[in-house]
Amino acid sequence: MSNRAVKSGIAAEAQSKVDAKYNEEQAAECLQWIAAVTGQDIDQSGGADNFYEVLKDGSLLCEVINKLLPGQIKKITKSTMAFKCMENINNFVEGAKKAGVPSQETFQTVDLWERQNLNSVVICIQSLGRKGSQFGVPSIGPKEAEKNVRQFTEEQLRAGDSVISLQYGSNKGANQAGMSFGNTRHM
Repeated sequence: MSNRAVKSGIAAEAQSKVDAKYNEEQAAECLQWIAAVTGQDIDQSGGADNFYEVLKDGSLLCEVINKLLPGQIKKITKSTMAFKCMENINNFVEGAKKAGVPSQETFQTVDLWERQNLNSVVICIQSLGRKGSQFGVPSIGPKEAEKNVRQFTEEQLRAGDSVISLQYGSNKGANQAGMSFGNTRHM
């Protein structure tokens, strides 16, 4: 973690709200999935400290991308230098996008490196984990929906034209008689 000043005031309140969103069970599920995909023996407890320590250098995350998309990340750095670790994390995020994770479910490098928002890291890993079965590895979370395109004949489409919906002004004889909203007051 960088040598940032301790937050205070509104910034501290905002950070505590961000930290409160972190879910240890979901983080543990993510770490279990990472261990299953990479085959590495890692501490799979979901505590924020452990989650951060396991993933902070980004090398394990890069290995996950290379298991899903072989050769996607050419060089995984094992260095503890800040810019090398941040490069690994950024490579993971870019690889996750190429694997199909929507950009709104990814995170910024500082969210992990500076431990700003570990919940967004969990969301990104979960999103990537849902796509696992597409790449021949186990998946986590709910199964993603598949496209269900339906084709209707012209006759089926025209059949709906003869039905009078209750939303077309007829509500079984009810009308707006007696409504006075908007009327002037009669003296």
